[in-house]
Amino acid sequence: MAKKKVFISFDYDEDKSYYYLMKAWDANSNFEFVFSDYTSKEINSDDVATVKRALSRKIGNATYTLVIIGKYANKEHEDSEEIGYTNWQNYEVAKSVERGNKLVGVKIKSTYSAPTEMIGVGTSWASRFTQDKIIAALNEAK
Repeated sequence: MAKKKVFISFDYDEDKSYYYLMKAWDANSNFEFVFSDYTSKEINSDDVATVKRALSRKIGNATYTLVIIGKYANKEHEDSEEIGYTNWQNYEVAKSVERGNKLVGVKIKSTYSAPTEMIGVGTSWASRFTQDKIIAALNEAK
């Protein structure tokens, strides 16, 4: 069975430990997690246009987008006007929808609010942040 190509969207400053956990899960033969930290620091640029191009390319190479939803998923980024969205996660979700990626969300805590761009776009949900629940949600994604 071929691996799924999954773009991971997360808040690097606040939720990178979950990224590292997902990276460890990459050994699972059912999925190919397409990883990048998705921040201007990791793309080695603070230029919004450069970051947008890099993110769009990474999103375009995936067929799924998994959004790790932390406490600050809707916190306004200082460059939100130039980004065109509240923050980078909302940009990533909007681009994923635009490119036709299957969208899966998983909240770190059930009380956290999903990025606004995830509302009403056919998101599939993992009920908990566990490997089994995330894999099941990816397999069921529409």
